[in-house]
Amino acid sequence: MSVTLRPISVSDCDLVCRHRKEMFLAAGHEEVALAAMAETYREWQHQCLEDGSYFGFVAESAGVAVGGIGLMAIDWPPHPMHPTVSKRGYVLNLFVEPDWRGQGIAKKLMAAGEAELCARGLNFAILHATRQARPLYEKAGWNQTSELAKRIG
Repeated sequence: MSVTLRPISVSDCDLVCRHRKEMFLAAGHEEVALAAMAETYREWQHQCLEDGSYFGFVAESAGVAVGGIGLMAIDWPPHPMHPTVSKRGYVLNLFVEPDWRGQGIAKKLMAAGEAELCARGLNFAILHATRQARPLYEKAGWNQTSELAKRIG
């Protein structure tokens, strides 16, 4: 069956929330931690879909969602990697339903996402990859950066 992409909309909020949860579960996060963030995340997601600060695509086959990708333009000071732009593209919530993996859907979603970021004037983007997804991104030209993280407080 063919897979088509359509722009994500506010009505996709539950789908995005489910994809995000499944993505984190697959990455080894505990259900209790995901439950703790679920309502706050859903409120945030709905608001960002409504105001357009979260955009992206849903992959469908015969009208059924089989994957999706989220995108954002995040404020960031000019940087050697993007010296004339004070924003970065951010890719998040890339997810393909398990039965649909291995068919190039993630690659198609990433290509559409990169094209959309470029169309919005964003020539540098970041993402956080799970261990299992890292080869997909590296094959598409994404590189490891020096970012570190720490929980504070």
